[in-house]
Amino acid sequence: MLHSEFSRIPDHSSDTVALVQSLLDQVQSRLPCGSQHTIKAAVLIQRWYRQYVARTEMRRRCTWHIFQSIEYSGEQAQIKLYNFLGYLMDNFTPSSNERKLISHIFRENDVCRDAEWERYFCYKNIEVPEIYSGPHLTFPLTVEQAMGLVEAFRNKKQLHSRYILQLLLETWKLLRKLPNINRISTCQSKEITICGDLHGQLEDLLLIFYKNGMPSLEKPYVFNGDFVDRGHDSIEILIILFAFLLLYPSNVYLNRGNHEDHIVNLRYGFTKEVLTKYKMHGKRILKLLQKIFSWLPLATVIDQRVLVIHGGISDSTDLGIIARVDRHKVSRTWSDEEWSNSKFLQRRASMTYPKPFGTRSNFQNRSLQDFSDRIREKVEDEVELCRRRTLHLEEQNQNDENEQCVSIQSVNSDNAKEEWKQILDLLWSDPMVQDGCIPNEVRGGGCYWGPDVTEYFLNRHNLQLLIRSHECKQEGYEFCHNRKVLTLFSASNYYDVGSNRGAYVKLGPDLVPYMVQYQATSMTRELTVRQRFRSALKVLREQLFAHKSDLLSTFRVYDTENTGLINLSDWAEAVESVMHLGLPWRMLRSQLVTCKSSEGMISYYEWFNELTIKKPQTDHIDEGLIETLYRHRSTIETIFRIVDTDNSGFITIEDFRQTWKLLSIYLKMEITDEAISDLAVTIDSNNDGCIDIDEFMEAFRLTDKKSRLERGRSMFMGTATDLTKLEGDPNI
Repeated sequence: MLHSEFSRIPDHSSDTVALVQSLLDQVQSRLPCGSQHTIKAAVLIQRWYRQYVARTEMRRRCTWHIFQSIEYSGEQAQIKLYNFLGYLMDNFTPSSNERKLISHIFRENDVCRDAEWERYFCYKNIEVPEIYSGPHLTFPLTVEQAMGLVEAFRNKKQLHSRYILQLLLETWKLLRKLPNINRISTCQSKEITICGDLHGQLEDLLLIFYKNGMPSLEKPYVFNGDFVDRGHDSIEILIILFAFLLLYPSNVYLNRGNHEDHIVNLRYGFTKEVLTKYKMHGKRILKLLQKIFSWLPLATVIDQRVLVIHGGISDSTDLGIIARVDRHKVSRTWSDEEWSNSKFLQRRASMTYPKPFGTRSNFQNRSLQDFSDRIREKVEDEVELCRRRTLHLEEQNQNDENEQCVSIQSVNSDNAKEEWKQILDLLWSDPMVQDGCIPNEVRGGGCYWGPDVTEYFLNRHNLQLLIRSHECKQEGYEFCHNRKVLTLFSASNYYDVGSNRGAYVKLGPDLVPYMVQYQATSMTRELTVRQRFRSALKVLREQLFAHKSDLLSTFRVYDTENTGLINLSDWAEAVESVMHLGLPWRMLRSQLVTCKSSEGMISYYEWFNELTIKKPQTDHIDEGLIETLYRHRSTIETIFRIVDTDNSGFITIEDFRQTWKLLSIYLKMEITDEAISDLAVTIDSNNDGCIDIDEFMEAFRLTDKKSRLERGRSMFMGTATDLTKLEGDPNI
């Protein structure tokens, strides 16, 4: 009786002591006095509380696993898409429509002098209207102007595009003078503050400044990459960081992250943010930021003992190589697989290195043919023999020179490949518990490295600590590898409100890390583990809906008699074989599936009826096309952004058709012209012959637009709904 009463006590109390006291009060009101009854009551409370803690921890871990699995699967999809686009560039003819659509994204290394770029980015012809009420800048910047920027962005004001271009130009000029590895010392200040990923969350940066102080001569900062994407204030964060960098170039240090990449920005929101906020000059701003990103330093070393990098290391990471690479030539930060494609190597090399001569045999045959036309039939034998000997010597010299050129080209390609891999590992790698170094197949780029690799690397370079970011941690930080690797993440509430804390670290002359944690929203206290768990389940339900046809096909394999029923074990195995998320499906069944027969079997047709979310005006569109759109929503939007060469936010109906044909090749599936036409007619409601990209993506959004993660910061196809509505959702 008592156990049933206690089990109904809500588990969303934020005060454990108050919860236990509530239980004791209930015991005292129900039991007579006596030591034996008191002991039994205490045991009962202890048993219940252990179950409560275990249940809460299970939900917490499961929520985290769901969010992280879907995030990493999105990164895999992004890298696969880029590899596919590279394949098109290598294998499709230059005149093909598919190749024309995407060729411009591979032109980031346009042959153009810096002076010519500066003329292109010139801001002097942009006038600031009198009605403009935002901050004004003059150069060189003053401390008051930098503080004014922070205050203006706190009040949701926007900096004029003239000042942005001017600020970015000054930043670009400064970054070109900086080394690949910044080296700083705590001797000049009492301590150095290091921040991890911010991901466009301005509230976190403002909170850091509030708690720790603004950057200054006495308060140096290191910002460790991933300033942009997912959040909706990325450009404001960049402006603030660049302003303080210009003010204090010897006290503010910026490392490059894997999201400081214009291709990644197409998928994760930064490109869209800039074009939305700066419609007239957004294209120039993005191009200049692309240049700036390629010039950001790659690492920072503190007191020659602590290394700060964004991602991690591998068993081949060499600071000597990293210190001398031409970092600005690597404007894209992935992928490892690209180097296995020899044609990609040729494409990449052609941007920087001269094209190689032909093979030795081809060169010789061509030379002989050229010279043979000059030989006269009536020439005396000895003259002809002499000329042939001379020709042979010339050809031999030419062949020796050709071999030397080919050798140089081979060395250049090998060096370029090694430099690329060094940067790739630096920006994309993650630590693991086991010894060794293996490819990072979860993210699709970089590697996993173990404690033995850390030990070897630190000893080799005479270091004692490696600080990195790149991974969201629930407490904002995490030590591993015998406390020799510190992961630091500064974007709080990253997956959802209350999902994680943010943190920064302070290092003094003793180089002992002092951690500071925070959460940058007042909503956090209102959320419980149960609410966050329900939010994650909502995301998962949408992912399952997007894979409906594949799941049905797999279920039918297990359901040999076509009964529409499947047991729990087969259901869990089938779902994992399709989703590849590594989740505890058996445990999640009760949360995801409510329909089952009297024998405990799962009715999967009825289950999909529960998952289906109807949208208006889509009944006449092919169901398979709708499912494809839901499943590959982020990939489709990325391709649209690529096709939209003028960054207008619109594409023509013909480009819309070509995009879907491109997608059909990528997905290796047939999408009929009729289905594409139906989709185009549905979206082009005003019949102007253009597709609004934002309206198109909104028309097929699965979740409520008010969701926090959907407001420009989601890395998922679909995300959590407004948390205030979750309690009353009968589908959860």
